Amino acid sequence: MTDTTPAPSPVPAPAVVEDDHYGTITVELTGEHHETLVVSGERVPRVVLTRAPGVEPDDRIAIGTRDPHRLTLTVDGREAVIAPGKGKLRRRSHRVDVRYAGTSYRLVPDSIPSSRLTRGRERLGDFSSDGDRRVLAEWRPGAPVEPLDAAIGYALAAAFGTGGQPLWMMAVDAISAALP
Repeated sequence: MTDTTPAPSPVPAPAVVEDDHYGTITVELTGEHHETLVVSGERVPRVVLTRAPGVEPDDRIAIGTRDPHRLTLTVDGREAVIAPGKGKLRRRSHRVDVRYAGTSYRLVPDSIPSSRLTRGRERLGDFSSDGDRRVLAEWRPGAPVEPLDAAIGYALAAAFGTGGQPLWMMAVDAISAALP
């Protein structure tokens, strides 16, 4: 009898980033089927985003799903509410909303390579990530960025990627591809 159980994927090495405000931040994808993303550092709270067991992962998304019912987000062990958009054609549909300790966050694409992080209505900074867990953050001068803001921003950018083409550019690409 042959074992047909798929072999676990090799666990990728953690991505380590030097943040201008918060020093070394580690972004790690863990678990047998890469179902957990962990952001940690000496000066930021630990953020853990977990995909529910048994969910078939979407390879285009580092955490494997955009279904909020299949995701759990915790900050230092305390639960937060996460609500990713469906990720369809429009940039705005790729937004990810988080509510934690009475504060709302949103990561939403605002250019082809990057997404902006807001806390309430205040823009804190811009994040870039290709979905490989390596994240670059550019904090807005004068923005009152807290350690929690940074940890959540890194987690969302790493888990869902950043940026997106505008609808008009996707339409031009589709038309160009259809022409002989």
